Amino acid sequence: MSAQIRTQVASAVKACEEKKGEDISILEMDKNSSAFTDYFVICSGKNPRQIQAIADEVELRLKREGVPANQVEGYNQADWVLLDYVDFVVHVFSEAARKFYDLERLWKSARKLTADELRKPITRARKASSDSRSGIKASGARRSAKKSATRAGSSSRRHKSSK
Repeated sequence: MSAQIRTQVASAVKACEEKKGEDISILEMDKNSSAFTDYFVICSGKNPRQIQAIADEVELRLKREGVPANQVEGYNQADWVLLDYVDFVVHVFSEAARKFYDLERLWKSARKLTADELRKPITRARKASSDSRSGIKASGARRSAKKSATRAGSSSRRHKSSK
């Protein structure tokens, strides 16, 4: 995990704190899990307006740092807003949705971090571990692309034979 990504995650956490996000959790995903990202930032808001304000602050702060969100989901409903930054995902929940989905339990293999731990420099052992995780993600992406290409090829063959 690069120090740059950790800094970006720390900025997202700071944005959640500034908008009074509650029960903020930072999960560093286990390299052996099937996680599609490296970190989750999870927090709760008391009402839809606060949930949107938290999401807005995260998005604005990171955009100022040159990191636009790859995708934002659930903003209008404001029950569970998901901000996808590829290497990390920010989840802003209503209290009821957070209890229902319970991501901390679902991803219990993830390491819980505090904001202070997140800001600490990465040791060599942790860097080697995260580098191997990046390799796993890249090979998974290659497999996924290969499967998609295979499906597309077989689909066009079926279409030609049906003519």
